[in-house]
Amino acid sequence: MTATKNALYAQSGGVTAVINASACGVIETARAHPDRIGKVYAGRNGIIGALTEDLIDTGSESAEEIALLRSTPSGAFGSCRYKLKSVDANRREYERLIEVFRAHDIGYFFYNGGGDSADTCFKVSQLSESMGFPIQAIHVPKTVDNDLPITDCCPGFGSVAKYVAVSALEASFDVRSMAKTSTKVFVLEVMGRHAGWIAAAGGLIEDHGIPVVVLFPEVPFDQQKFIARVDALVQQHGYCTVVVSEGCHHPDGTFLAEQGSKDAFGHAQLGGAAPVVAGMVKQALGHKFHWAVADYLQRAARHIASKTDVQQAYELGAAAVRLALDGHNAVMPTIDRTSDEPYVYRIGMAKLADVANVEKFMPRDFITADGFRITEACKRYLRPLIRGEDYPAYRDGMPVFATLANNAVARRLPAFELR
Repeated sequence: MTATKNALYAQSGGVTAVINASACGVIETARAHPDRIGKVYAGRNGIIGALTEDLIDTGSESAEEIALLRSTPSGAFGSCRYKLKSVDANRREYERLIEVFRAHDIGYFFYNGGGDSADTCFKVSQLSESMGFPIQAIHVPKTVDNDLPITDCCPGFGSVAKYVAVSALEASFDVRSMAKTSTKVFVLEVMGRHAGWIAAAGGLIEDHGIPVVVLFPEVPFDQQKFIARVDALVQQHGYCTVVVSEGCHHPDGTFLAEQGSKDAFGHAQLGGAAPVVAGMVKQALGHKFHWAVADYLQRAARHIASKTDVQQAYELGAAAVRLALDGHNAVMPTIDRTSDEPYVYRIGMAKLADVANVEKFMPRDFITADGFRITEACKRYLRPLIRGEDYPAYRDGMPVFATLANNAVARRLPAFELR
């Protein structure tokens, strides 16, 4: 392999409002080092694109269009939910990756995703040891769930937290205006399978005088105590807002919203905690209610993205390239917080062996003793992450987003079928 190696960047898992900002950081930084990095390819639909040799030539995109990625939501190159098994369990896929990497002279692999993606990236990083091919694999953190370990926060979380906090506040003002004669309880369901970071952001509306109940995955759901809390708040304030994580579960571990199906990663398919909780309130207290599920809206809302989040997403993408150029492999750049107020952080580094398949949950001291609110310590953690606005450019009242050509790289290998 020549001294100048090509790079492959790919996106994985659920996308965010700022994952493309990380892509922008990777591509712009790689372009700034033409003596070390030749072409920058992107995998169409994540690791699937690498396996099927469906690669995109990012070099055909102008500097202006790549820069526009910083303010564009979703995954510009397509994402996927596909987890590589171990080398022993599926050596065929690893041999295929080596064939693709060798055919296109790829020496750097940047995988942008969450916990399962960190695991995939770690496995790819081991190719040089187990199969004799030199590849430097760097994981670029991304997840709205904020559940990656070691890093203080994950790109994508700050913006979804801002969206949830603002949306819950606006809806609560609506409920408050109607509480005398109409709706008394509003329930907002947010993402978060095992970790309640997003739901916690809804608790920030308490600082604006809103009576709120937050239901975390970390706290087993107690229906009797929940109904009593809602009843007390409605009697005192005339209304209340409930923010429930999709991962809220009963003491036996059964999700309130479990549908009985699985996603591509093998996780239980969730959706429907809000109507379940609202129905409990109606049956027990008789209050009129409304409920909403934030769903894709929360992770796609680039128009209200956190400036902190956008900045960190870009910086971590750029840092991933620098780590690779410095000779690192099987690592992930991290956010290391050094101060809450003023908010100060630095870019650090974690070993993927310590990141893959490890989830970070809400600390117990971030949740009040009754299990229904967030503490001041949690608020100090959250506030800097949702701070600042970074609006995209607008034209005719609509945001201007990047639309890439995503030109395909010519295939050099026989077709490969996923199993």
